[in-house]
Amino acid sequence: MRRTGGRGAGTSALLAFVALGALVAGSFAVVTSVRGDRTAQPAALSTASSTVPSTAPPPSSTTVEPPPPVVDPCAEKIAALPLRARLAQLLVIGVDPRGPADALAVVRNEQVGGIFIGGDDVGLLSAGALAPVHAAAALPLTVAVDDEGGRVQRLDALDGSMPSARRMAADLSPDQVRAVAEERGRALRERGVTTDLAPVLDTSGQPDRTVIGDRSFSPDPDTALGYALAFAEGLHNAGVTPVVKHFPGHGNTTGDSHLGAVTSPPLDALRDTDLVPYRHLPRFGDVVVMLGHIDVPGLTGGVPATLSPEAYALLRGEFGFTGPAMTDDLGAMRAVTDRVGLPDAVTQALAAGADIALWSSGGRVGEVLDHLEGAVASGFLPPARVDEAAHRVLSAKQVC
Repeated sequence: MRRTGGRGAGTSALLAFVALGALVAGSFAVVTSVRGDRTAQPAALSTASSTVPSTAPPPSSTTVEPPPPVVDPCAEKIAALPLRARLAQLLVIGVDPRGPADALAVVRNEQVGGIFIGGDDVGLLSAGALAPVHAAAALPLTVAVDDEGGRVQRLDALDGSMPSARRMAADLSPDQVRAVAEERGRALRERGVTTDLAPVLDTSGQPDRTVIGDRSFSPDPDTALGYALAFAEGLHNAGVTPVVKHFPGHGNTTGDSHLGAVTSPPLDALRDTDLVPYRHLPRFGDVVVMLGHIDVPGLTGGVPATLSPEAYALLRGEFGFTGPAMTDDLGAMRAVTDRVGLPDAVTQALAAGADIALWSSGGRVGEVLDHLEGAVASGFLPPARVDEAAHRVLSAKQVC
């Protein structure tokens, strides 16, 4: 039994040795094959990379180009204007209404932004007299009149009379008022007028002949708003720019700013009356807002609103107005003229935030421009403030 078992064990051992040798030989062959693949692989990869396009973008395509700078056409036009020309665009000057000679001189000599035609004479409003004045302007010229209706109108001798605002609200619907204003606006435009210093947004229940009185549509803010909107829409339809007035509210003041200093109710009280319509300024479209010579307790600190930075800040901030802000008359209303001369009044108004300075008395344009240039040089009137105002004026004229 042992011999048989020993021979079987030897055989088994021999077979196991042979199998182990075969396994080792096979493993060596596999390793050799793998090593051979490793040496061949770079050539294979090189071939593949030359035939299969890479998915990675080239380095230059990964660079994000910055967007082109936004070009402001108004800024370019303003930068191209000499300082004196920029300042001149911010002025609206009263001219002789009898004919074009005075208006032609002020436009040709100083290239002012606009003229105002007051008084009772209609020579400058007749027979195409404004055509050469417009032609003399290098930039579009504002030609403004005061044509509200009632005791403040300009074309009654030529194109018939309009009722006062109070009378319109009593006798006409807003639609009818819109039609009245559009008809008057077309007459204005045909005569060369571009801008009407109307409608009045002041709320007033005071007697007809007081400073605002019947110039107000109503003491009720909502009624005043509705009729003023209709009047402004009529002017717009005729291609005439409305000027809404007198921010922040002249309808309940203590006196007449033509005759002296006036004070309104405190700012908080105005928020419930005269200021209500101004909360709807976006509904008026493209308009100018005129500031009045009104001392508002709680806002202007004893200074007329036209000269008060706080008044312009209120208009721009709380009421969000982005269009041109215009002064009331700086040359013929004692609320201003009793406290400061014309060149200083214009300068202070523009520095405070006005974009358009108006004086109906005319003349003194060169003197005022000299004074303004000096104020810019001294830093009292910052160049950025001049450019801001010019931007609003030129945008409103659709120059840019």
